[in-house]
Amino acid sequence: MALGTPATVALAAAGVVYTAHAYEHDRGNHNFGLEAASALQLDPERVFKTLVADVDGRLVTAIVPVTGTLDLGALAAVVGGKRAVMADPAVAQRKTGYVLGGISPIGQKTALPTVLDETAELFDTIFVSGGRRGFDIELAPADLVSVTSATIAPIARD
Repeated sequence: MALGTPATVALAAAGVVYTAHAYEHDRGNHNFGLEAASALQLDPERVFKTLVADVDGRLVTAIVPVTGTLDLGALAAVVGGKRAVMADPAVAQRKTGYVLGGISPIGQKTALPTVLDETAELFDTIFVSGGRRGFDIELAPADLVSVTSATIAPIARD
């Protein structure tokens, strides 16, 4: 089942091969990444969450495994900044065009600099939000890097 989202439109336009995975989102569950892993019966280390951070006044997309947390200091260093904090949720939603829990790194309204945690390279394919709660996209890490112009770096911690 393919849902038409800006992410799937961007992937199709770029000729990127992906697999769409829809599942029933529990509105009471706010741990969206682990919910996706459980609903899709996946190793949670292959499921990545998309976070938006503010690095010295500039928004940056960070993609890290749902089993870990974003190392804000490492993210700042990778993009040449001094200090990173999580972006205001309303700003993140407005700039990306997606709702929290459904922010995809692909097809954002305003393309933000993107950093993908290096652990993504351990897998042939990984899962990221497809642009809606209850919808993930499976694709090769190299394709994700290509379509988002991402930098790969160690930005997650356990």
